[in-house]
Amino acid sequence: MAQSEDSVSAWSCKQVAQWLQGGGFGEYVELLCTQHRLDGLTLLALTEADLRGPPLGLSVLGDIKRLTIALRRLQRQNQNQLEELGLRPTDILPPVDSRGLEWRCDRAERRFNVGDYSCNGTELRLRNGHGSGYNSEAAICHTHSNGRCRQHLAGRLDPEVWKTVVSSFYVFFVFGFTSFVMVIVHERVPDTRTYPPLPDIFLDSVPRIPWAFAMAEACGLILCYMFLLILLLHKHRSILFRRLCSLMGTVFLLRCCTMFVTSLSVPGQHLKCASKTYGDTLGKIQRALAIWSGFGMTLTGVQTCGDYMFSGHTVVITLLNFFVTEYTPRTWNMIHTISWVLNLFGIFFILAAHEHYSIDVFIAFYITTRLFLYYHTLANTRAYQHSRRARIWFPMFSFFECNVNGPVPNQYHWPFNKPAFMKTLIG
Repeated sequence: MAQSEDSVSAWSCKQVAQWLQGGGFGEYVELLCTQHRLDGLTLLALTEADLRGPPLGLSVLGDIKRLTIALRRLQRQNQNQLEELGLRPTDILPPVDSRGLEWRCDRAERRFNVGDYSCNGTELRLRNGHGSGYNSEAAICHTHSNGRCRQHLAGRLDPEVWKTVVSSFYVFFVFGFTSFVMVIVHERVPDTRTYPPLPDIFLDSVPRIPWAFAMAEACGLILCYMFLLILLLHKHRSILFRRLCSLMGTVFLLRCCTMFVTSLSVPGQHLKCASKTYGDTLGKIQRALAIWSGFGMTLTGVQTCGDYMFSGHTVVITLLNFFVTEYTPRTWNMIHTISWVLNLFGIFFILAAHEHYSIDVFIAFYITTRLFLYYHTLANTRAYQHSRRARIWFPMFSFFECNVNGPVPNQYHWPFNKPAFMKTLIG
């Protein structure tokens, strides 16, 4: 190869053609230099995966390997130029198979990362050779566990609608069960004459605002409408709704336990709550259905007592806020700001209405945020998804997330055929 290699990044297409001809690759000059206008800069960035995959699609194995060796030699001789351009030498890339796919291996006790090449856990992954990420059509994942191997598409996000239906039944059952527990707890509400409201720094310092609780529920409704709009337009809406139902149901199931175990005195004298007996089981079920059908909201005419540890309204508002901010692009700053303002104002209005103790709201916010973060950390880390510990301690999580490979991308499309301009606008 007689062509000078002093400043490869400044080569023109003609100089690249001379380099190819000097190396015995003259038959590819038309393809690389004429059709695809390969110059010195793009020559340094060329990889074996580029040669194998579209749009080049070289098929002669010997030529691919010889050209790859020549490219790597050229790149090693021009490492300084590669560093200045922010590129990495191709000889540190992971091995690539004959389909332009790179293998990712996972060992049980060691971790290794070079760029997009990583080893961790107990998986052997076949990944598309391009550094842009997993190819949903061609990438294959082989998972080895206890001598067994199963194969599935890596990076594929199957909606698994039937699991979403199961999660919907789960959350509706939990809401119904919560309503019934609230009826039972109402029978054990402490008498305010014997057990006056507990000391609370915020409630003792801020006078009660009668309309504040309605405003808190209004904040929740706005967040709900925002999330429903995102759910409608999100490409992976089934996974989003399944995660919301899973998290909401789990937090409210925990809330059932805390409500039932400990009955707190009402947080304010304005609450006319007293122990109330609903008679037989049928009467309790009817009252529970009234609470369940009204979503436990005062805007729908539902008045409850005894559900103070911890705040269900805070749970719903916070969870909706986190879903809105998580499943919208990071550049949508206005949406994120509005969502957080509604969340914080909703919490303030709950406290200003003296409907909950400060500790109820704090615990609700803490549990909801931690559970959201833990769930998504596990969901985005496949090494945890398929671990034995996750299956034992988080069986429902393992069931819902076992086939979701990695983070869910924020992709949007219009789900209907009409109007046509919406499909063009959104995708």
